[in-house]
Amino acid sequence: MAAPLSLRIGAECPVTRARLCRLRLPHQALHTPVFMPVGTQGTLKGIAVPQLEALGCHICLGNTYHLGMRPDSGGFQMVSLVELAEVTEEGVRFCSPYDGEEILLSPEKSIEIQNALGSDIMMQLDDVVSSTVTGPRVEEAMYRSIRWLDRCIAANKNPEKQNLFAIIQGGLDAELRTKCLKEMIKRDIPGFAIGGLSGGEEKDHFWRMVMLSTEYLPRDKPRYLMGVGYATDLVVCVALGCDMFDCVFPTRTARFGSALVPWGSLQLKHRQYAKDFKPIDEECTCPTCKRYTRAYLHALFKSDTAALHHITIHNIAYQLNLMSSIRESIQQRRFPEFIQQFMKRMYGSADKYPRWAVDALSAVNVKLE
Repeated sequence: MAAPLSLRIGAECPVTRARLCRLRLPHQALHTPVFMPVGTQGTLKGIAVPQLEALGCHICLGNTYHLGMRPDSGGFQMVSLVELAEVTEEGVRFCSPYDGEEILLSPEKSIEIQNALGSDIMMQLDDVVSSTVTGPRVEEAMYRSIRWLDRCIAANKNPEKQNLFAIIQGGLDAELRTKCLKEMIKRDIPGFAIGGLSGGEEKDHFWRMVMLSTEYLPRDKPRYLMGVGYATDLVVCVALGCDMFDCVFPTRTARFGSALVPWGSLQLKHRQYAKDFKPIDEECTCPTCKRYTRAYLHALFKSDTAALHHITIHNIAYQLNLMSSIRESIQQRRFPEFIQQFMKRMYGSADKYPRWAVDALSAVNVKLE
């Protein structure tokens, strides 16, 4: 049975592993590389769907755990809620943080919820451990994730309408991650996610596991790197061959008054912006930058939640515009030049570039100047 998903490669960078693809899903067609904002309860906090559409957002992430626990609320928070959970072969047994009721989330139940939600992309229930964990638990989780993938495949009632993605595990152990890759690739599934990273591990270990994963993942299926949203990480991981990304970072940091810009971020709640009448970014065309000054947002931040709304709009626009620029540079076969310009603007000079990023880009033939 053909999957309700198609991936067509439109352009490939002749230097790095970056590629521009058209991804067709049941409810939407979009281009990758793409950043997916996180709407934990099916919506971004304080942002209406028409506003997202106006920014050019075609896909966002929900959370199965939260939407399943509350009828009005889309993977499961096994790391952040580890204190509440017990993992067995049957599934994850935990106490609801809402009413204290004991609940079992099995692979089958996870798919049942996602089938009911009608998600274009469903994620398997995986046994995920923190990326800083080492030892036998990592191997146990990797093999269990493979077994749970098979249970998720069997439980999917709508394979002709919904796409199930596997999640590659194995921690920071190259041998375990390779075993997981080889085994999961044997399954005829629509797409693959690289999981178990971006959890506090050293960046040098992070990029090597990403690169290892893209070496093995099929060329004709989407590659989703979970939990990555910092601008430098996005640029580097596109170069390493990833197509899809998600992270709470741009929305969460907005709620603390931090606005994303090409040279880092502006902490708008700080006093230095009280009389700064420029927009957040003079080159940005988002509704916030068109209408409001840094000074206004600084003043508003102290007393009105509308400030969080305006900064969130800007941060989402920043992420989407960054990905749009990346796609355009791949299409025009100038992605390596884009990387050079991005890094120089973000960090100012080569001596300030993060060592891990220099090494990662060097591994895909980009020598930073």
